[in-house]
Amino acid sequence: MTQESAAHPPGPSDPLPDLTAEQLDTLHRIGRRWSRVTRPPQEWRDALPVDPNVGDYPARHQIRLPRYERFVTVSELGGKARADQVSKVTALTSTSTGRVGSRVRRVLLGPALKSTALVRERMRKLVALPVLSSDALSSVAYGPEALLTILVLAGAAGLALSLPIALTIMVMMLAVGLSYRQTIRAYPNGGGSYIVTSDNLGRVPGLVAAGGLMVDYVLTVAVSIAAGVAAVTSAIPSLGGATVPLGLGAIALLLAGNLRGVRQAGILFAAPTYLFVLSVAGVIIAGLVEAARQGFPPPSQPQVDATTGVTLFLIMRAFTSGATAMTGIEAISNAVPAFKPVEWRNARTSLTWMVATLLALFGGIMALVLLTGTLPRPNETVLSQLARNSFGSGLMYVVVQASTAAILLLAANTAYNDFPRVLSLLARDHHAPRPFMRMGDRLAYSNGILLLTIAAALIFVAFDGRTTTLIPLYAVGVFLAFTLSQSGMVVHWWRSRGRHWRKSLAFNALGACMCAVVFVTAAIAKFTAGAWVALVAVALFVLLTLRIRAHYDEVGRALRLRPQSATLPGNTVPTPLCPPKEPPPEPRPAAGTEDTWEEEEAEETPEEIHHLSVVAVETLDLANIRALAYAASLRQPVLAVHLSPTDEEAERMTRYWRHWGNHLPLEVVVCPYRTIIAPLVDYVEALHEQRPDLTITVILPELATSRRWHRLLHDRMAFRLRHSLRERPKIVVTTVPFHV
Repeated sequence: MTQESAAHPPGPSDPLPDLTAEQLDTLHRIGRRWSRVTRPPQEWRDALPVDPNVGDYPARHQIRLPRYERFVTVSELGGKARADQVSKVTALTSTSTGRVGSRVRRVLLGPALKSTALVRERMRKLVALPVLSSDALSSVAYGPEALLTILVLAGAAGLALSLPIALTIMVMMLAVGLSYRQTIRAYPNGGGSYIVTSDNLGRVPGLVAAGGLMVDYVLTVAVSIAAGVAAVTSAIPSLGGATVPLGLGAIALLLAGNLRGVRQAGILFAAPTYLFVLSVAGVIIAGLVEAARQGFPPPSQPQVDATTGVTLFLIMRAFTSGATAMTGIEAISNAVPAFKPVEWRNARTSLTWMVATLLALFGGIMALVLLTGTLPRPNETVLSQLARNSFGSGLMYVVVQASTAAILLLAANTAYNDFPRVLSLLARDHHAPRPFMRMGDRLAYSNGILLLTIAAALIFVAFDGRTTTLIPLYAVGVFLAFTLSQSGMVVHWWRSRGRHWRKSLAFNALGACMCAVVFVTAAIAKFTAGAWVALVAVALFVLLTLRIRAHYDEVGRALRLRPQSATLPGNTVPTPLCPPKEPPPEPRPAAGTEDTWEEEEAEETPEEIHHLSVVAVETLDLANIRALAYAASLRQPVLAVHLSPTDEEAERMTRYWRHWGNHLPLEVVVCPYRTIIAPLVDYVEALHEQRPDLTITVILPELATSRRWHRLLHDRMAFRLRHSLRERPKIVVTTVPFHV
């Protein structure tokens, strides 16, 4: 079960990329052409019938952090919650059904969170070790059993090979652990397989590594849940027939928790991991003490009927099945910035302790299996049998099974943290749809979480929640990513040739070779058992990501600033609006007072309609320039608004706007929420409250693609905004298509 953490995760300003010197020069030239056909900027500002500054969201220092929570909520735009108005910033729809759905959503998921509300914790080694090791350590709950399940097919002769195969796997654990110590030194900001491979081996190998990770994360959820359910049904056999419903319930629980933005927080993850380590260590110690009491009798020779002979193919299958116990060993190298200073030193120390613990648990379980002659059973796991032998069926046995189920559930949750993050990295690099790059208002990559849930649930149901049938699919993806990551590190050391580069290169080369052996062995030995599914999935993933990148490159070329392609508004003069003849009416009551709404919209002749065009500008490209030109050509007051998640992006947008020529009024709102629709709705309503007599037209640029499936790659902002505003009076949403 791998854990991917990016060296450079997508930042809040990623949607607004830096403009090159050439693009800035083109933007300036476009602005000069606007100067020749439009009125001076001051005239456009004087024509505004409203004050564009409707207030700000509260600054970070104004938010009182709760004592025991990691998240805080903030008030609406302007610092006050307009409770008597029609909408809230956290309500994305205004229909009766939408309002009910929004309230249900907030009850289940909680209110929207500010981007800066997430307290970034630095973990001590005592906390970081269990938090980042739960993935790897949980593998001992099913890795030894997966090894024995294959060897038992050859009877006593096959089981006799369990010791040498287990020792080989332990040597691999040590070698790969040492190689990841070198990765920590080379990537002190965290180096996941996708980042390392892309940096050193190129785009396509990086996508192959990402494909392996994607397959691995889906199977991480399916395998962990299957193993956790097996631990429960071993303790409570009457639940054996409810394996699939129990597993789907656990996946639904993970979905709900992660959509709320649950994070790996300190003691929450540390306690179950430490409990699991202590309980399994207790099983091993109790079993060894009992064996010592008996004078360490010769290993028991179980009587089993062989269904096949001992062949090289059988040994290869057993080896790759047992090697799943070392998955997740790279997790600490990916999360170096999460440690307290000195980060890299603490990370290397924690990695050493993790590998030592993993070796002790894996080796201890295999030793007890040999001493007691324990064999896999259909309705009880090997670890459950060993716990019964050591503690009977009392309290300690229950503790072992409960801690096993808990750590496997937490191990599945690491995939929920990492799958969406890697998907967001791919989206940042234009290899995945853009919606996967955006965080939801609960500071979680909601789209990626939903995709992982659907894929894992389908896999779990398709294989009836059986761990033994899922394992053959599992090793291929993870060891493919391991191999490419370690190979990338070999290239890194060869290029950099810094201090001790030869030693580091040797360790990473050894790790790459061993992981390659496991990958090739798994691909060959388990091809017909299901490994082909993982290989085909990776290949299709790479092809799909390359197609997506080709589309985004085409769109990027079409949107690239070119002086002769920029649309101009024509020689336009804004028409100033007279102030309202009567004082602004009192704020209208909530939805339901239809008489008031009808009175406000009683405009039956053109001269009774007064316009304000609000252009939502994301960045300055040809599509947005065209939308601005369209708005200016209407000869009505125009206000451009840009929502920035950070002050840094706000400053960049303001700088680009001035470079263009500052031709139209621009209001930049620093929005603390990782969503666009709700704050934009809030801003438009605030403008409408200033002048209820105005008809506000919200203008959005919209990409019009030639193929339907390309629409999935772009945000449907216009549709969502129109749905959110359709019941508000005197607000119109229109789009300016840009065909690609």
